[in-house]
Amino acid sequence: MMNIINVIAPYKYLDMWVFDDEKVGLVQEPFVSGADLMIDRIVEFIPNAEKGFIMIFSGEKFPEADICLEWRGPESSGNQYYSKELDMEGWLCPALLKYFTDAPEKIYIKIKEKK
Repeated sequence: MMNIINVIAPYKYLDMWVFDDEKVGLVQEPFVSGADLMIDRIVEFIPNAEKGFIMIFSGEKFPEADICLEWRGPESSGNQYYSKELDMEGWLCPALLKYFTDAPEKIYIKIKEKK
């Protein structure tokens, strides 16, 4: 059974946003094709975000979610999403399916400073 709410701690490696998640077998999984640029925008207020920050996400709306990504459709082997809050699009790779059975219509995200 998959979690309803997930948490990862992205950080910069070789000037790219990546994350590790041992429970699903991912190490230095990169954010690319616009998702990286979205992260640049959403962490502007977090000091030293490149050393790591907390990203909480879910396909279900939850209190205090900062951003909602709306599914635009499949692209290559991943999925394209749009954020109204950022007015940006980004591609999420097949690693998305480590957290969801299918690409969700919406992904709600909360960003927090890592203490």
